[in-house]
Amino acid sequence: MDLNRGNNPNNGKKPEGERPKGSYFTPLMIALILVLLFSWIMNTVEKSQYTETTMSDFFEAKNSGQLAEVELRYDRILYMTKEEAAKDPSRQKACYTGLPSGGDMLALERELIAEGVTVNNQIVEDNSMIMMILSYAIMIGAMFLLMNMLTKRMGGDGIMGGMGKSKAKVYMEKQTGVTFKDVAGQDEAKESLQEIIDFLHNPQKYTAIGAKLPKGALLVGSPGTGKTLLAKAVAGEANVPFFSISGSDFVEMFVGMGASRVRDLFQQAAKVAPCIIFIDEIDAVGRSRDSRYGSNSEQEQTLNQLLSEIDGFEPSKGIVCLAATNRPEILDKALLRPGRFDRRIIVDRPNLQGRLDTLKVHTRKIKLSEDVDLRKIAQATAGAVGADLANLVNEAALRAVRMGRQAVNQEDLLVSFETVIAGTEKKNTVLTDMEKRLVAYHEVGHALIAALEKHSQPVSKITIVPHTSGALGYTMQMPEEEKFLSTADELRTELRTLVGGRAAEQVVFGIQTTGASNDIQRATSLARNMVTQYGMSEKFGLMSTASVQNQYLDGQAYMDCSQETAAEVDKEVMRLLDGAYTDAKRILTENRQLLDEISEFLLVKETITGDELMAYVNADKNALPAPEQGEE
Repeated sequence: MDLNRGNNPNNGKKPEGERPKGSYFTPLMIALILVLLFSWIMNTVEKSQYTETTMSDFFEAKNSGQLAEVELRYDRILYMTKEEAAKDPSRQKACYTGLPSGGDMLALERELIAEGVTVNNQIVEDNSMIMMILSYAIMIGAMFLLMNMLTKRMGGDGIMGGMGKSKAKVYMEKQTGVTFKDVAGQDEAKESLQEIIDFLHNPQKYTAIGAKLPKGALLVGSPGTGKTLLAKAVAGEANVPFFSISGSDFVEMFVGMGASRVRDLFQQAAKVAPCIIFIDEIDAVGRSRDSRYGSNSEQEQTLNQLLSEIDGFEPSKGIVCLAATNRPEILDKALLRPGRFDRRIIVDRPNLQGRLDTLKVHTRKIKLSEDVDLRKIAQATAGAVGADLANLVNEAALRAVRMGRQAVNQEDLLVSFETVIAGTEKKNTVLTDMEKRLVAYHEVGHALIAALEKHSQPVSKITIVPHTSGALGYTMQMPEEEKFLSTADELRTELRTLVGGRAAEQVVFGIQTTGASNDIQRATSLARNMVTQYGMSEKFGLMSTASVQNQYLDGQAYMDCSQETAAEVDKEVMRLLDGAYTDAKRILTENRQLLDEISEFLLVKETITGDELMAYVNADKNALPAPEQGEE
């Protein structure tokens, strides 16, 4: 099997300059139709300017000597009477009539001139038809050239001629420039795909014992985890042609066009095999064929053709079909059965080491200062995907340029992380003294409960500076180590921390503000998950009352129980929230002096670190920095 066949960029393509059959016909027909339509419109507009009369009216005016001006054309006679010319000398011919049947136009012209009528003869007896055809030919030629230029800009296949053509782009290894070195944090996925690469390189090793190459692999994961990047890296590692197309490119308004594109795609792939076909967002065309909500004939025909093409090629040809989706639960079962997409490769969110490796990949071309500690950034970005980390590094580089530095430092990375989660600082927002105190006590309420509780994440920063996300302040907690499981005690502590801001408002000021809206939403969602999914409710025990759908997108849970049970779930959620709120108020009341001291310190500094918070909690105020000059 020759693996170098894909290195010729003209494989599977027509030679340069050769146009497909019929590609000239469609623009030519469109140009002709446009010319005829233009001529009809001009003729209609011109007729609307004149009054139509009969031939007898024309000769009656001629015989009575009333004609002032006549224009003879090849299809009509335009004329104006002396009375009309006297009323408006600037007006053109006011009336028109047809040509006399069998009449001699030259004789008519001589008679009119003899009678003193101004005559304009636009009829050329011998060349009129030739000139008319020539003018139309010139117009058609000009329109054809214009249409040809437009079709070239639209892809070279004509306006309608390329409807059934596949829009897949062929990427060679040099053009993708992506290998497994450029993909970090997905070791398990790379290991699963490495076997496919090895098979394409050394098929004899597998065929010797009767093994067959998997026909397809489905990459499943959340948006931004690097599914498309992995597919390009497979093509780069295997050094084979790479056909890339989106599932939405198959679906057209006209029935049958999607199936035609599927056939064309696999025909192109067969010419340059071994190769890799990558269908991104396959759920656009591979959705389950469900008749409950009606049927989509075009989508079903396209899916049937895709299934047929996957079954049609032999694994020995070396054609591998990769696909990516973040909604595997809606794909058709026939698409996922063995023999089609044999493997499901989960491209999950990276762990701590994966995030660290990803940050190293994205900072390879970034100038970093010596104080940069990527491990701390990786610890702070738990749950982030590769796209998030790439955006974070780019924002840090942009900030370094804005600050006039030649390298990115640790502060740039931390500020960029805060920008991603809270937005940039709003320097023009001026809070009243009362609002500022409310925000300070609110944020310290969160932080103090987190600092005093055992099962909580350490606080790293507290600020009351407004940000563009709408937050007037926030408390940032940074885990010391990455955890994949949470105990019931840890979740209850998180509930108390979330409602700590509202509890501080109530304990100190005896009021409630709108600043706790986001906290209440997060606390309600967490309490509902504890009841419906985690089995941490005293009333429902291990019973699950909700199921998660679209786990790789929003991961929203939908109730899977009766209405009576759902009402009881709401009561249990309310009981958990009320208990957490009561505990939070108790903790803050018992530590009221500490709450006041930290809040006053925050009002002066506006932003304090977790170490400064713990200095107050541990009664080690000597460790606090002195206020800057001008601070009160």
